[in-house]
Amino acid sequence: MVAMSKIATGNGHGENSPYFDGWKAYETNPFHPTERPNGVIQMGLAENQLCFDFFQKWLMKHPEASLCSPEGVRKFKETALFQDYHGMPEFRKAVAKFMGKVRGDRVKFDPDRIVMSGGATGAHEMVTFCLADPGEAFLVPTPYYPGFDRDLRWRTRVELVPVDCESSNNFKITRTALEAAYEKAQAANLRVKGLLITNPSNPLGTILDRETLKSIVSFINEKNIHLIGDEIYSATVFMEPEFVSISEIIEEDIECNRDLIHIVYSLSKDMGLPGFRVGIVYSYNDAVVSCARKMSSFGLVSSQTQHLIASMLSDDDFVESFIVESKERLFKRHKYFTWSLSQVGIGSLQSNAGLFIWMDLRKLLKEKTFKAEMDLWQVIIKEVKLNVSPGSSFHCQEPGWFRVCFANMDDNTVEVALMRIRTFMLKNNEAMVPRSKLCRRSSLKLSLSRRKDDFITSPGIMSPHSPLPTSPLVRART
Repeated sequence: MVAMSKIATGNGHGENSPYFDGWKAYETNPFHPTERPNGVIQMGLAENQLCFDFFQKWLMKHPEASLCSPEGVRKFKETALFQDYHGMPEFRKAVAKFMGKVRGDRVKFDPDRIVMSGGATGAHEMVTFCLADPGEAFLVPTPYYPGFDRDLRWRTRVELVPVDCESSNNFKITRTALEAAYEKAQAANLRVKGLLITNPSNPLGTILDRETLKSIVSFINEKNIHLIGDEIYSATVFMEPEFVSISEIIEEDIECNRDLIHIVYSLSKDMGLPGFRVGIVYSYNDAVVSCARKMSSFGLVSSQTQHLIASMLSDDDFVESFIVESKERLFKRHKYFTWSLSQVGIGSLQSNAGLFIWMDLRKLLKEKTFKAEMDLWQVIIKEVKLNVSPGSSFHCQEPGWFRVCFANMDDNTVEVALMRIRTFMLKNNEAMVPRSKLCRRSSLKLSLSRRKDDFITSPGIMSPHSPLPTSPLVRART
């Protein structure tokens, strides 16, 4: 066998995680309403598919934004030729303006600090390369996105030190937890170079309040370590309290070395355009901007994509209406989904952002262990045919939590998924709510009309009196 590099032969990519195993189960047998009605429903993908009609209508009205149309062909040669890896000025200006708009125009962003990358994945690796050397470490509050083990560690050889957060205080990041993680890293002879926070949180769907953010800024300033704020879900906040960016905190009367502050952003979640691979590093540090810009040549956003995005985000009316409508549709789907789960005894962490729910299945574990969590997850994947992600893959310290995504499917698939969950749960007497309550409310179905509480009746959700097969849950608990 030909010798290969340690990166090529190692398992640093992290694909041995249940998070990725769930994707593989879906890919081998994906659900289709007619061709594979018994296939696995993808609920492990944090994708926003609720507003594609908005994009389609805009593109029909603005064919010149596409270089592959008669109206846009005049810009084809100009855009197809070499573009400086600083990025098109109109693209950087439009993205900077959009970032400000998403944050309620309470803060402005400098287009000259916008650095392109191939999605948030590339942006995270880029900023890690800029800030740390192999063997140095970043603190990361748990639970955190499983892809960070790949994005921040695989090729950079940087270490991640968990900041353990607990369900007893809704996984809030505390100064005590930060200090404990910092001391743990020092005891392991790891030099801590930074702290990575995700706000809004993936997988929690919660936001960091202003006081917590101030405490975090104070912590990194005292330790003289960097702060990376992953804010890729900032436009998905669909209920109060409103999103507060780290960029707002440093504008306030607070002691802070701005050279330590960096933001990762993308259009993959807020606009639901992951295929466009638009990632952004925004740093307040001139040296980081300069270095990242050089590194960006390894993962540029295509000029065709830059042209389209610049055209779209420069349309103020479109941006305003999209932000409002996206929040409303996420609100409706989240409200309906969490209510439906509650009707069969499934709780979740109270949240107001993101494309997912942090689902609480602790009472379904036969014992409070991660092995029991994996046993339950295997049943959900193989028997219930839902790809949800176990909390252990997010480094959650408490077994029994699962992330379930709700915005990556149409209404009919939502109904099928909820029917499967109901079938799964109704055989578990410990988790059932009173039958009379289920009977009264079982015919509700999501409506994406403009009224927030406008639900319509549907026969799509299984009645509690419907015949049920023997539940695999019974087997999982014995």
